[in-house]
Amino acid sequence: MKTPFRSIEGSIVAPRGFRAGGVFCDIKRIGTGKGSEKGQKRDLAIIASVVPCSVAGLFTTNQICAAPVKVCVDIVRGGSAQAIVVNSGNANACTGRQGLLDARAMTKATGAALGLPAEAVLVASTGRIGVNLPMPQVRAGIRAVSDVLGSSADHAAQTAESIMTSDTRPKQIAVEFLWDGLPVRLGGVCKGAGMIQPGMSATGARPPAFPSGLHATMLAFLTTDAAIDSSHLQPILEEAVALSFNRITVDGDMSTNDTVLLLANGLAGNPKPRGRKPSGKGLESFRAALNHVCLDLAKKIVRDGEGVHRVVTVKVEGARTSLEADAAARAVANSALVKTSWHGGDPNWGRIIDALGYSSATIVENKVDIGYSAPGGRNVLWSLKRGQPTRATFADLCAAVAPSEFELHIRLGLGRGKATIYAADLTEAYVDFNKGNVADPKSLGG
Repeated sequence: MKTPFRSIEGSIVAPRGFRAGGVFCDIKRIGTGKGSEKGQKRDLAIIASVVPCSVAGLFTTNQICAAPVKVCVDIVRGGSAQAIVVNSGNANACTGRQGLLDARAMTKATGAALGLPAEAVLVASTGRIGVNLPMPQVRAGIRAVSDVLGSSADHAAQTAESIMTSDTRPKQIAVEFLWDGLPVRLGGVCKGAGMIQPGMSATGARPPAFPSGLHATMLAFLTTDAAIDSSHLQPILEEAVALSFNRITVDGDMSTNDTVLLLANGLAGNPKPRGRKPSGKGLESFRAALNHVCLDLAKKIVRDGEGVHRVVTVKVEGARTSLEADAAARAVANSALVKTSWHGGDPNWGRIIDALGYSSATIVENKVDIGYSAPGGRNVLWSLKRGQPTRATFADLCAAVAPSEFELHIRLGLGRGKATIYAADLTEAYVDFNKGNVADPKSLGG
């Protein structure tokens, strides 16, 4: 089936009316902790529209949330914004009253530099927890970057670099599609490599039925020139995030700072959706494009996970409910024993069925099937059928899990619930990267 959109360059500045840029202002002093070994890597960025935007956002449901998250929740609730300021190297989390003052100071300084009210500026941070922001450097960085904002691919690349912490490469995407014959563009950048199992909601509050477990930070910033009110934008973003960023795990840890923000400035000139439940081909194309962009960025996070060697798509079906399918998939995806077997290329179904058994999902041993396939492949090599080993040879099973990416299929045979989680293996490199050495501050992470 032909997709309703095409890939273009420019990521967050591809949509009309958006500018961006990034600078180095030494927010994490060189030589102090993970990321500082990258030297003068850009560490502060601004994304801005030439006109006010509708805004939507989702935020970490960790009960310990960073100051910028608290500030953003209030701004997004108002439905309008025009710029985002973001820093790396310091999470501004667990910084108390001063942290909130600093986050608000960032919005005020950015607004002053761009000629905007502070309440039109969203703020995000990522980096080490429990350290106050060096506000003189931050203010200097805001002034510097506001003078060099632009709409070229280089400006987008600067922004993508500025938000990186333990990431090894930038993550960007942009697409274009038609809405009532008018070209509309959607772009995004994100960061994330460790402390990754986002579970975000619109307010940061955790719904009663939210996947259990506390899930370095993931941040995603999206821009579009589509004309769409925040009341319609928010539920579409929630759906896209539910199918993407909230479906990934590297290490099972949810950050204090996880944030996804979407700005829509309307410069494409398409007719705005109307009514409580709007529909139409243009809106559906927008929905499909947003789902695609979010999933592409989310997968890039997993592929760039700290120390990751293999990426595994865990597909569970046949659970009693979708929530039980999700619980089963997450138990497998976050099991240290399963993840280390993936790294070793060991098709160890015993560890998988064990993780299923201790999950909160209902599991009946003699109904469980476990198998492997290539990404998107229809030919599944089953290692277990109805709770018993198949005749598949060990050599064939090893070959099935040898590639850098593969799919794990789990059928529970109890209902129609299904879920997908995009997961990573657990390697020696992850442990080496994160254990640090207290005698060497440069080795300590966030």
